[in-house]
Amino acid sequence: MRILYICLLLLNLVMTNSAHAANLPQPTKLAPHSYAWIGPYGPPTKENKGFRMNLGFVVGNSAVAVIDSGYSDAMAKTMLKQIKQLTSKPVRYVINTNSQPHRILGNAIFKKNGASLIASSEAIPRIKNEGTTMARSAEGRLRLKKGSIHTPALPERIVNEALVLDLGGVKLNVIPAGHTHTAGSLIVEVADDNVVYAGDILYGGRLLAILPVSRVDKWIQSYDKLRKYQTALFVPGHGEPAKLNKFEHSTYQYLTTLKTHMDNAISMGLDLNDALRRLDQSAWQGLADFDNLAGRNAHQTYLEREMVSFE
Repeated sequence: MRILYICLLLLNLVMTNSAHAANLPQPTKLAPHSYAWIGPYGPPTKENKGFRMNLGFVVGNSAVAVIDSGYSDAMAKTMLKQIKQLTSKPVRYVINTNSQPHRILGNAIFKKNGASLIASSEAIPRIKNEGTTMARSAEGRLRLKKGSIHTPALPERIVNEALVLDLGGVKLNVIPAGHTHTAGSLIVEVADDNVVYAGDILYGGRLLAILPVSRVDKWIQSYDKLRKYQTALFVPGHGEPAKLNKFEHSTYQYLTTLKTHMDNAISMGLDLNDALRRLDQSAWQGLADFDNLAGRNAHQTYLEREMVSFE
């Protein structure tokens, strides 16, 4: 009976760990030092265990830097496990490219394992003030028990200007990109690999999301600054890695279309309903998540441009 009890206990432990394990594929090698987990589209659910974004890491001769810490403790643990399968180098840095939950909710796990957390100064207030709420919300979406996801640890290394990280023979340029999808966006350039991790500045294959904390006008400006890396391979926040011209339609043209339309509507004195009714987004209806996001994006852009018109 004792042996049977132990076997059942071990089986239950395996099943529990399996149920909470993150749904990550093996990372894709993009260049000699650069890797990425390429996520599917759609919202976070119990089925996908929160994996529906791109994450990455860069391996140097003495250390590893991770780009974004994932959506849960379990995801961060899986990231660490898979990195250790590829290299014995320690994960020394984690760079939060913005303050979205899927970029920061694994912070506590990485910090516990010795990583220094890095973020833009403009991202810190949201992480600090909303981090616990984000963790509880993520638990609800993934149907996990309370306490399964830690409040994200606050980054202790704050970026206000370009920062160079030396991983041992491989240097990363961590560059402030301004207020885009959220305040305090960062990009990470791996010059030796000609790879740029652009976070949620770039979307490919799915419609981007404009939030109450987004700024469409500044997002467009940030995209324009990426043009200096025309030959680079870009890792977007969502979608397949590609050269910048592949994101022109899904990101730049979409943002500029919304901004131009809403600016014109407001200058003509149109109210929100008329502005929405006259907007044609059909050129982007082939992108994933269009039905869920198009209306909200238009509504939020109108509110932003109306606010800016009074500044």
